[in-house]
Amino acid sequence: MYFFGPYWWFAIPGILLGFYAQMRLSSAYNRYSEEPIQNGLSGAQAAREILDRAGLTNVGIEPIGGHLTDHYDPMRKTLFLSEENYDGRSIAAVGVAAHEAGHALQQQATYPLFNLRMWLAPATQFASSACYFIFLLGLFLGSAMFTKMLAISIGLFAVITLFQIITLPVEYDASRRAKRQLTNLGLVQPSESPAVSKMLHAAALTYVAAMLTAILQLLRLIMLYNRNQRR
Repeated sequence: MYFFGPYWWFAIPGILLGFYAQMRLSSAYNRYSEEPIQNGLSGAQAAREILDRAGLTNVGIEPIGGHLTDHYDPMRKTLFLSEENYDGRSIAAVGVAAHEAGHALQQQATYPLFNLRMWLAPATQFASSACYFIFLLGLFLGSAMFTKMLAISIGLFAVITLFQIITLPVEYDASRRAKRQLTNLGLVQPSESPAVSKMLHAAALTYVAAMLTAILQLLRLIMLYNRNQRR
């Protein structure tokens, strides 16, 4: 949708930040995946320790294929860790696993933004699928219908943008909880804490890029709508 019509240059900041964020994440992950964690635990074992100490013995941990596909499923109450982090015994593996455990801690604490994001997730999935289809349909139906379809697209994309805005503090909070637990439980040594922080900060930057991209896209749609209204 970015490169249709006027205001295409709104895409540039988000694309540039996205590339930078991915480079930062890849660099940090590749570096710290080569540094063994001093306690010798795997990512899965570290996450299990955090969960069990919080009384979350009912939360499962399972391996999943792919690279950096790690996530927490609040409906299934399960951490899914990419195989490299599930079995890995590196600073990166433990940091990523602890971050995902942080989401389970958010759910346990009924963290409001986490609950709001979980509530918005189905609507966001629908909006993501429908928004581009409606926008393209408007292009084919002509200028009169395009303005109406554009208004619908703006409403749908507003849901996506809200989801991205909420996601950012949720991810930062999960990292904060992860670092605190890793330190309090002695799962990382003081000398390893800066490396964990750098790893998690690099990952969080990807969410900053996603939020910026969504905001700029929404602004672009609004500008297109106002432009068509003046005609």
